[in-house]
Amino acid sequence: MNILYDHSRRITVEEFIDLLKRSTLAERRPIEDVACIQAMLDHTNLLGTAWDGPKLVGVARSLTDFAYSCYLADLAVDQDYQRSGIGRGLIRLTQSRLGDQAKIILLAAPKAESYYPQIGFEAHRSAWILPAKGELR
Repeated sequence: MNILYDHSRRITVEEFIDLLKRSTLAERRPIEDVACIQAMLDHTNLLGTAWDGPKLVGVARSLTDFAYSCYLADLAVDQDYQRSGIGRGLIRLTQSRLGDQAKIILLAAPKAESYYPQIGFEAHRSAWILPAKGELR
């Protein structure tokens, strides 16, 4: 398998949705709302992709200041390509674009909770989420 990693190649909303479906992330993403998915791509400021020839097989979609923190919003790898190092490759590609002090922060999908500690991520006990339209008290 000869996987090509790229940080400059943009992808279409159709390619992204197709990969989300092939990776199981579609279960937790609004793939039926094409405008939302398009906005997710439009406002991403760091996108890493993995290609097997012309086929998109992985995406690391991040929001970052490039200096201190990087939120890895989506790490999606086609199920047929999982356990082959593509996720690690995409994270390394992301790291290569960040400054020396920048840390990567993410929320793990339930099926991936055991993956991240195996590759060097540390759990953080004080992460918090305010649901969409959640009211502050």
